[in-house]
Amino acid sequence: MKRAAAIAFVVLASVSCGATEPVASSAPTTPGSPAPSPAPSSVPPSTATTPASPRTPSPTRTGPPAFSAKVTKISRDRLPYSWRPGCPVPYQDLRLVTMTYWGFDDKPHTGELVVRDTVTDDVVTVFRKLYDWRWPIRQMKLVDAYKADDYASIDADNTSAFNCRRATGSSSWSKHSYGQAIDLNPLENPYVTADGGTAHKNAKKYASRPMSGKGVINAGDKVVKAFANVGWEWGGYWSGTKDYQHFSKGGG
Repeated sequence: MKRAAAIAFVVLASVSCGATEPVASSAPTTPGSPAPSPAPSSVPPSTATTPASPRTPSPTRTGPPAFSAKVTKISRDRLPYSWRPGCPVPYQDLRLVTMTYWGFDDKPHTGELVVRDTVTDDVVTVFRKLYDWRWPIRQMKLVDAYKADDYASIDADNTSAFNCRRATGSSSWSKHSYGQAIDLNPLENPYVTADGGTAHKNAKKYASRPMSGKGVINAGDKVVKAFANVGWEWGGYWSGTKDYQHFSKGGG
């Protein structure tokens, strides 16, 4: 009887100890030492509580303004010398083109040309290219600034278009009278007779071609091609007399 009671006691003691045994840990601990701290979380802290770093503004690039052009009707009083009754085109069919051009001083300027209403798109297309190329133009004023005196306008190296006048050495109307011709940098690109003569002394050094120089036009260059692309012909291709400044719609 005592033997059975002793065996029962041993069994009960074993069950009791198994129920209270702690779960095994991967890190051994010594009695009385503090519990290990939990491992840091791998999840990054929320950015909602983190102040954003100030962004450094990107540097701005400054430069010449983009090309601009405005086409408007022109009043009779803007053409006091270049138009008169009897001209082949009524002034109501003419347009004022106010646009940007690149100057000989390597700066942008605003100039004016008067052309026929049917060719304004051509003119804007070409002069946009000239400006984007930084191709220089001396100045661009209405020929009325010189009282429609073609000689005075050319002598001042003025780029101009409409002028109701006869063609040089002819009784026929010039293409300028129809607003379908432009003289571009007439000093650097003079009218040269078959014998090599020029009417303007300040243009004699520019009488031959090909020639390099600021604002000079040569056969097959990008200026000639730009005009050709919109159907304008160059006077530098004429036989005999050469008019290097002259571009006209359809020639002539």
